[in-house]
Formats: sequence, structure tokens, C-alpha cells
Amino acid sequence: MSDTQGAAGQDWPLYEVFVRGKRGLNHVHVGSLHAADDRMALTHARDLYTRRNEGVSIWVVRSDLIAASTRDEKDPFFKPSADKVYRHPTFYDIPDDVPHI
Repeated sequence: MSDTQGAAGQDWPLYEVFVRGKRGLNHVHVGSLHAADDRMALTHARDLYTRRNEGVSIWVVRSDLIAASTRDEKDPFFKPSADKVYRHPTFYDIPDDVPHI
């Protein structure tokens, strides 16, 4: 029996692991693992990816539940956002005394 199979010989699902570090603001993808369920995935993720107490939060997501765009559809997928010129501050006068803009 391999390490990716359960006791009944069925394949365990693949999980993607994201960790937010002590000094980080975002969760960062750190790796993948196989587990029988969500709780086991969290426990194994903690043991594998935060052994030195570098994380404050862990997310595990089953890989088969992730929906993602592909490289081939990059241009057609993101092109609609380029035609929304109102999202860019070119139509607004910003006073000189307004900081951080």
C-alpha cells in the first residue's frame, strides 16, 4: 500500500496547502499533500509545513475543487477588464494636498 492510499486501497484526494506566516498578510501556497479528509489534511499540513512555528494560519483545499484559468486563455480571459477605463483615476482631479494617491 502506498502512502497516498487509504486502508481500503482507495486513492486519497490531493490537497493544496496555503500558509500565512507570522509576518505575512497573505496565505502563500507552500505545497501539496494527500489525506483521507479535511481534518487529516490540516493536521498533516501543520506537521509538514509549520514545523518551526513559522505559520499562524493554514488553509487546505482539495485540488479537484479549485477552478482556475489557464495560460492559453490569459489574453481572452483578462481582456474584458482592460475596457473598464472608469477603474483608472484618469477622470478625476486630485487635489495637491491629498496624500498617498
